[in-house]
Amino acid sequence: MSITVHTWPTPEEVGVAAADTIADLIEENPHAVIGLATGSTPIETYRLLAERHRHGLSFSQITTFNLDEYVGLSPEHPKSYHCYMDDHLFSQIDVDRSRTHIPKGDVEDVNLEGERFERKITNAEGVDIWLLGIGPNGHIAFNEPGCARDSRTRVVQLANETITANSRFFDSPDEVPRFAITAGIDTIMAADRILLLACGSNKAKAVAEAVTGPTSPDCPASFLQEHLDCTFLLDDSAASLLEP
Repeated sequence: MSITVHTWPTPEEVGVAAADTIADLIEENPHAVIGLATGSTPIETYRLLAERHRHGLSFSQITTFNLDEYVGLSPEHPKSYHCYMDDHLFSQIDVDRSRTHIPKGDVEDVNLEGERFERKITNAEGVDIWLLGIGPNGHIAFNEPGCARDSRTRVVQLANETITANSRFFDSPDEVPRFAITAGIDTIMAADRILLLACGSNKAKAVAEAVTGPTSPDCPASFLQEHLDCTFLLDDSAASLLEP
């Protein structure tokens, strides 16, 4: 088992490759179950998928699951991942909103919310492909360094590096929530396929550790080496520390 790596000169080309992969899956299986990520990296992919919809690709029968949400933010909060997905994808395609699933961060019992989310994935008979990003510290979803390989959807405390990195989406670092509910490593690894996108030199060290380093909780993305069908789509900057 190993991670397949494809590289392109620009982030835009990474977005095209990711959109092509997801669009091909939907054309082959209109009822596909697709795991989605947030952050800046997949925005181009979502823009291109919305464009594919305007040219005839239907999303009406797919089911989606998102990786995570901030604890304490309502779905209506402008910085929530519910709003992110609506802004960047859901409002622009014909997806059935009852088939879109994002963990809720404002429920009374977030631990029960994690269990509910896991049941929904089981009821959907699993995820066909999960789209991921990677943090500079090697996190995937909000599984920070030190997380367990057998983790499932749960509440986690965000690392200082993650808070700093995500502060660009808020007015100040003080506004970034300190906790999130996230799909676990084991939740992600249960998908049939995994597609990780990374762009920029600030991701190069984490990418190299994930692809060529030992599998270790110190770099949660390194556990992806154990998956049977995991592909990294990288721009040249993110791939710069990999051996040619």
